[in-house]
Amino acid sequence: MAGALPSFAVNADFKHYRMVRPLLGNGILRELKLQGKTAIVTGGASGIGEAIARLFAREGANLHIFDINSENATRVAADISGAARVCDVTDESQTEAAFASVPRVDILVNSVGIAHVGRIDNTDPETFDRLFRVNVRSYYLAMRAAVKRMKQNGGGVILNLASISGAAGLADRFAYSATKGAVLAMTYSVARDCLRDHIRCNSVSPARIHTPFVDGFVKKNYPGNEAEAFERLASLQPIGRMGRPEEVAALALFLCSEDAAFITGTDYPIDGGFFNLHG
Repeated sequence: MAGALPSFAVNADFKHYRMVRPLLGNGILRELKLQGKTAIVTGGASGIGEAIARLFAREGANLHIFDINSENATRVAADISGAARVCDVTDESQTEAAFASVPRVDILVNSVGIAHVGRIDNTDPETFDRLFRVNVRSYYLAMRAAVKRMKQNGGGVILNLASISGAAGLADRFAYSATKGAVLAMTYSVARDCLRDHIRCNSVSPARIHTPFVDGFVKKNYPGNEAEAFERLASLQPIGRMGRPEEVAALALFLCSEDAAFITGTDYPIDGGFFNLHG
């Protein structure tokens, strides 16, 4: 069907994904969902951001990756025939210059982020400030630059990577949860303020998604007990496992495509039942 969401062919162990394009009939491939669109993915060199960049490129987007990891950004951009720019999106001048280098901005996906384990009484001010600089300030700077460009185009789409921690009281996630709550608030505010500019702004709130970020997080915070910690984190989702970056990417594709033209100012949990199925 022309309006069908993208599907994935998955092998028996659910580790490898292959895009399957639906047919319109008579063997004719459907139109790509992001054909002719220019998309910027911050933090697109790894994890969820990389999965989004790869899927968007397969769906026809002209992809630009902004990331501080030059090696990974260049590798991913080469794989998808996109462009990579080394950019610290917490820095105003670097962010403005990076956006100015892109001829047109139709889509922005903010996926930069760092995590932290701690309560309010053991989170020092320096750590708190660092998380807000990366997880909040970078989103603000990127959205501000994107909105300026999108207004020139007559509209656009912004998608922010939030988290279930922004709306749930998770233990030992004080600073991280605070930053993701801020991302939700910014998403709603931008969506409201940009209605007349035809700019849609939404967010997705993943639960635990298995990425290199998670592996590093477990190794750093649970040394010697990595396997046990991983299983414990996975079991917190009622569905019984962590999510996959490709699953978040599929939702991101829908929200950034014309299929979601009536959706703005909304957060979409992708949480394996975390919010509603613990009863």
